[in-house]
Amino acid sequence: MKKSGLVGWFDLTVENAEEVREFYENVVGWDSTATDMGDYQDYCMSPAGSEDPVGGICHKKGPNNSIPSQWLIYVNVENLDKSLKNCRELGGKIVCEARDMGSFGTMAVIQDPAGAVMAIIQPK
Repeated sequence: MKKSGLVGWFDLTVENAEEVREFYENVVGWDSTATDMGDYQDYCMSPAGSEDPVGGICHKKGPNNSIPSQWLIYVNVENLDKSLKNCRELGGKIVCEARDMGSFGTMAVIQDPAGAVMAIIQPK
C-alpha cells in the first residue's frame, strides 16, 4: 500500500475540461492523454515528454458533479471508512461520498471545519 498521509494525486474538475486542459498545456507545458469516461474524455496531465502523469483535469459531470472546481489533492489513508467517521465526528463534512476508483482504490471528498476541501483515498 502507498504510505498513509502522503499526497498521491491531484486533479481539477471543471465544466470546460477541454479548454482548461489546453490552458495548462500552454501555460505550464503539460502534455495530456485522454482517459475514456464512456461518453466523454477526462485527461491525465504529464510534464512535456514524460509518460508519468502528475495530475488530472476532469469534467464536472456524473459522479464528479458535486466536486468543487479547484485543484484537489488526494491524500492516502489506511482506512477510508474510519477516516470518514472521524471527519464527521470532528465537525467536517462529506462533500462526495466514497466511491470506487478501480485500480486506484476508493475515494471520497471531505471538507474540514474551516471549509477547506480535499480528497482522501484508500489505495488498493
